[in-house]
Amino acid sequence: MRMRKKKNLVPRMERCAAQLIRDPYEHRGHWRDLMPQARELRVELGCGKGRFTHGTAAAEPDVLFIAIEMVPDAMVVAMERCVNDGLTNVFFVDANADQLPQFFAPGEVDRIYVNFCDPWPSKRHAKRRLTHGNFLKLYRQVLKMGGQIHFKTDNQPLFEFSVEELPQFGFELSEVTRNLHENGPVGVMTDYEAKFHELGQPINRCVGTMVDWTEPEPEAEEAAPEEAVAETAPRGIMICDLRNGKDD
Repeated sequence: MRMRKKKNLVPRMERCAAQLIRDPYEHRGHWRDLMPQARELRVELGCGKGRFTHGTAAAEPDVLFIAIEMVPDAMVVAMERCVNDGLTNVFFVDANADQLPQFFAPGEVDRIYVNFCDPWPSKRHAKRRLTHGNFLKLYRQVLKMGGQIHFKTDNQPLFEFSVEELPQFGFELSEVTRNLHENGPVGVMTDYEAKFHELGQPINRCVGTMVDWTEPEPEAEEAAPEEAVAETAPRGIMICDLRNGKDD
């Protein structure tokens, strides 16, 4: 469901301007200049209205948080939550997750949070999932070795996909649970998470720790070489390359 347009969005954003990073490209490799005493730099992908952002940043004031969100109408609520409580260790970026290597230098990030992302249930949209291998390879470009992805979702098929995908791209799984709050609330919840928990919906969670990994070489074509096929063809018959149209 599309979020309702917020009234007075621009002036509300301006009141939080100190926490908004307008040109994240300029900070690449220098994010800790925003908070030199920070013991870690963590990135949240899709912070939404910021309940998790606010709660986590408040609980760990010695950690620098960068919250990324593509919907300004949601992000302004998150910004106001943090600004109203005087938090100075969290900053916001209006951008897409696929831009991470342009914003952060190799090894600059200690942890990435992926909370309740769009499940993109159709197989033809699988590459859009934030836990798909294409995104995991981007995360590897900015995480330090031993850095982590913390992933939560209420969507069971997405979770099963993710716990299979993460190890294939060099992330060692731990803390895997399919009912995080079974024995009572655990950690800081997102707005969606709190709603789902109240409805009795199980929450899935896992941690992926980045380890050494070498991307496999692409598999060689199994089709016979064109030259060998041509030698067996009668003269005057055009040979159709059956590899054309093959889904690479």
